[in-house]
Amino acid sequence: MKKLTAISFAVLSATCMAQGKTSYQVSFDNAVHHEARISATFTGIENQVLEVQMSRASPGRYAMHEFIKNVYNVTAVNSVGQPLEVTRANPYQWQIAGHDGEVTLTYTLFGDRGDGTYTQIDRTHAHLNMPATFAWATGFEQLPVEVEFRPFNPKWKVATQLPQGDSKYAFTAPNLHYFLDSPTELSDHQVRAWDVESNGKTQTIKLALHHDGTEEDLDKYTEMAKAVVNEQIKVFGELPNFDYGEYTFIACYLPHVNGDGMEHRNSTILTNTKSLDEGEFSQLGTLSHEFFHAWNVERIRPKELEPFNFIGANMTPSLWLAEGFTTYYDRLTIKRANEMKEGKFLKHLGSIVDQAYNMRGRLYLSPEGASKMATFVDAGVSVDRTNYSNNYFSYYTYGRAMGMALDLAIRGNFPGKSLDDYMRQLWIDFGRKEIPYTREDALATLAKITGDQRFAEKFFADHIFGQSKVDFAALLAPAGLTVKQVDDESPYLGHVNFNFNGNDAIVSNSILVNSPLYQVGIEKGDQIVKLGRRTIRSQSLWNKALEQFKPGDVTTIEYIQRGETVKKQITFTTNPKVKVVKMDDVSEQQQQFLTDWIGEDKKDETENADSL
Repeated sequence: MKKLTAISFAVLSATCMAQGKTSYQVSFDNAVHHEARISATFTGIENQVLEVQMSRASPGRYAMHEFIKNVYNVTAVNSVGQPLEVTRANPYQWQIAGHDGEVTLTYTLFGDRGDGTYTQIDRTHAHLNMPATFAWATGFEQLPVEVEFRPFNPKWKVATQLPQGDSKYAFTAPNLHYFLDSPTELSDHQVRAWDVESNGKTQTIKLALHHDGTEEDLDKYTEMAKAVVNEQIKVFGELPNFDYGEYTFIACYLPHVNGDGMEHRNSTILTNTKSLDEGEFSQLGTLSHEFFHAWNVERIRPKELEPFNFIGANMTPSLWLAEGFTTYYDRLTIKRANEMKEGKFLKHLGSIVDQAYNMRGRLYLSPEGASKMATFVDAGVSVDRTNYSNNYFSYYTYGRAMGMALDLAIRGNFPGKSLDDYMRQLWIDFGRKEIPYTREDALATLAKITGDQRFAEKFFADHIFGQSKVDFAALLAPAGLTVKQVDDESPYLGHVNFNFNGNDAIVSNSILVNSPLYQVGIEKGDQIVKLGRRTIRSQSLWNKALEQFKPGDVTTIEYIQRGETVKKQITFTTNPKVKVVKMDDVSEQQQQFLTDWIGEDKKDETENADSL
């Protein structure tokens, strides 16, 4: 359990503690107003001044979240209950002097966002992300942690990866890092569990679901989860050794939460505003994604994220692999598990190719460059407008496209090998041993499994370090698939939405680089007055104006930009959107390639995950 002893507070000046521990008590008496009252007792303090802080970052997220903003009513006492002065040393930290080697800090926490990053407290549950909930002391990072919950409702059970303590609501952690990496749900939830055999070892997978659905819904979802778990084990060849022999899906599907998924070492948080029935079990996509992280990112881990910095930004160039390849596999393993039909999956492939071709950020960033932007885009908050629709792309979506491209390139050039072999080798060399990998390691592993250094170097130079466009049509051809333009006949000026202020057609979205509208200078907030001879006063009038033209036609467009009227000539094109379809005549060899890649299609008439 190498990770359990890791010090993950790189920028802190660690203080060696001879003895001591951190003990928390948490009560939810005012849960109806989204408050918890938390006491943190630190024993064995050796410094004259105890420094206590809230985290500023959370595992799996790369932006700063400043969790201390929701903490108030802060007090402190020594071991015999005598009051101590609490000084706010800086925006993120308190200092407490004059103690007797023990301090109990007590505070109120407000939390009303149920997702993978924040905390939500109400009469239905206490949904706790630990960095957003618990203050901790400098120098106590390697010391054991205890926590005891006092639930709002006696029906509440606890779902967590924390080891059980000496009572129903008591839990422990070997150190602070493990504690902060252990989200916890207290609610009247339902649990399903099953054992998985791997490498001669039996481990337990749990699904703890807080929802308004039926037992039958949960049973159906559990079977779907089992199928996906089994397919992902096939990719890596084995299940990770979970630290306490268990892995827990902590799922909350209720209208008052926020949709999200967040991986942790031996558990994951899954949230969705829809019930399983309402979502038609589409929540399986997030479950699949987060479980794949049990290998890829939790153990196959970029060097820059180990140790994780809880009080500063975390940046790595490798999120195209950590998140992007995981995004590629989440639907692929669902398809292989026969929880998605071939036709549905081909539509999914089409969306991957379309985004890869039409994301404007590809003109400005490589996958590594996009990965390094995570601090600003991964739930990062700012009030000024950005140009991300043009100068940025998501390492999730573009990274999955690079995963698909590499998978097809390996399959096409090295028969009998695939991206599965690449992921398995990363697991064997780095994940299983818990050795963080570098960008150079990622390239070297590709050369290792293909036996072709030149192929590996070229793929990385072109598509990971560089910005070259992937020829998906050529890569898909061996599978009997091709890339087609969705509509090559209708006139197109670029994607545009309007907010109609009376009869004024106000552009409400950013205009994409290189589209005809962009080329004539139109921007978000402009008013389009006329297209050709037609005055634009409604969406239907805009649509009718477009219908007058065909691709290649030229007309005039009139718009008002910040008080100035502009008239320009504009040329119609066609919508660049593409899709992936089967060729008319697919050979047996092509069909076998496709089957080896995505698995056989499901034969029955129903599809569990039709909305994925």
